[in-house]
Amino acid sequence: MKKAFNVIYEDNHLLVVNKSSGILVQGDKTGDKTLTDYCKDYIAKKYAKPGAVFLHPVHRLDRPVSGIVVFARTSKSLERMTALFRKREVHKVYWAIVKRKPPEELGKLTHWLVKDAEKNTSKSYDKEVPESKKSELHYKRMGKLNDHWLVELRPQTGRPHQLRVQLSAIGCPIRGDLKYGFSKANPDGSINLHAFHLVFVHPVKKEKLFLRAALPEEPFWEQFLEFEQTKSSNRHLDQTFSG
Repeated sequence: MKKAFNVIYEDNHLLVVNKSSGILVQGDKTGDKTLTDYCKDYIAKKYAKPGAVFLHPVHRLDRPVSGIVVFARTSKSLERMTALFRKREVHKVYWAIVKRKPPEELGKLTHWLVKDAEKNTSKSYDKEVPESKKSELHYKRMGKLNDHWLVELRPQTGRPHQLRVQLSAIGCPIRGDLKYGFSKANPDGSINLHAFHLVFVHPVKKEKLFLRAALPEEPFWEQFLEFEQTKSSNRHLDQTFSG
């Protein structure tokens, strides 16, 4: 059985992990064990903490998505990290694999999304409609391999299912994402969307963190590693695309 997560960064204020696909970040009606539960168990065991562990996810990743998730270990860091996300001072980089070639090498997508809580889906519109939220992302085509394209995504906003819906809206649904129009599921139920890099200023120590979550240990993903020419030593990560 694959591990629920691997630790990327840890101190007294934050726990940052690389989540496996298929794990919920926070509880839902399935009642399945969550990433939050797994990480609380890890903290309790590692630091022999009796009683309840304070640990809160600062943002979410959809269940079939893998990659970086940040947890706050104190109420102070939770408050400050939440503010960083709200003010868009956290730079996020995702990798997605799609079958259809995205129209431009470097592009920007702007849509207005409406969430349907009942169906747990979001719908995109090209202009503002009632209850819609503006959603923006920049993308770069990284290259083609075995009939699929690797796309790097940089969301400017953080809407539910945003990357999945916006790529689907331009006719490039993410591999494995049946919910948003891909033709067939991945054998393990994942979709090929990975939260790869996160760059932000530490909420307490005030130093800049450059965090990277390794791609899933899975043959289809691993072949795309050749496109990662810019390793995490690239300190301009928040301004540039990889490669």
